[in-house]
Amino acid sequence: MKITVADHVKFHPDKLAKIALAGTARFQLDLYCVAPGQAQKPHTHAAQDKVYYVLGGAGRFSLGEREETLKEGEALVAPAGVEHGLRNSGTDPLLILVLVAPPPTH
Repeated sequence: MKITVADHVKFHPDKLAKIALAGTARFQLDLYCVAPGQAQKPHTHAAQDKVYYVLGGAGRFSLGEREETLKEGEALVAPAGVEHGLRNSGTDPLLILVLVAPPPTH
């Protein structure tokens, strides 16, 4: 499946836009479009790893007790059970590819 990410970019004035790009039984690929000042509050996934890959812009990402700035071309891996979140603290739009496994079904 070919995906032209630029065709899916859209921003919401009140919160970050989470756009589903593709999914299978084993993973979900999303695009986060984060306007300046918008954030994803810190949260955890008990049984899922998550990967953030910055396509454009820069933002502050939290991972456990750490916080750091990631910019275009950089990635962050949030292991299952570790609190993570992000904030666009800059003046430019922030675009992030997010890969996560679906929650286990038991």
